[in-house]
Amino acid sequence: MAHQIPDDGTLLPLMEEFYTIQGEGFNTGKAAYFIRLGGCDVGCHWCDVKESWNAELHALTSADQIIENAAKHPAKAVVVTGGEPLIYNLDYLTAGLQKQGIKTFIETSGAYPLSGNWDWICLSPKKFKGPTRNVASHADELKVIVFNKSDFAYAEENAKLVSPDCKLFLQPEWSKSKEMIPLIVDYVMNNPRWEISLQTHKYLNIP
Repeated sequence: MAHQIPDDGTLLPLMEEFYTIQGEGFNTGKAAYFIRLGGCDVGCHWCDVKESWNAELHALTSADQIIENAAKHPAKAVVVTGGEPLIYNLDYLTAGLQKQGIKTFIETSGAYPLSGNWDWICLSPKKFKGPTRNVASHADELKVIVFNKSDFAYAEENAKLVSPDCKLFLQPEWSKSKEMIPLIVDYVMNNPRWEISLQTHKYLNIP
């Protein structure tokens, strides 16, 4: 039987939640509580959490319970990721977290309308289903995954959609790191408004 997910965001298909160190992008190295929601139709072939795609596999969980779990940890920062978290209305979740003094961060492809109130929005756009202008214009960080050489041009296309203050990152796709890192290093040295993001959590062997 299919999930009946309420529009008010009080129940969400929770795939996993865990306390760890942020591994990628601008906030690398900082402790945070991760909330991974199930459900995604963007379909990146190199996705490292394909088990997140089908929301039906993940139990509907009370947003109040998720907020309570997050509040137990020393770092008052939550990263909501997926899947694609903006499939759901995240207003209720972020309001509850912020009432607890917890900062709210999201990692999104930007393919769905923006909901929730965020302290930091990381836009990681995907060619298979591009970002909405609304999400792009609010992004604090643009993180483009580099899987092949054509991704540099794609990164520049997306950089035109974000605000001038948005931080720009290029990140090698993990399985292609050896091939892509030298290209990214050269690109950033020639285009220094971009920075390099690495999946440091994989080197640290943490979630």
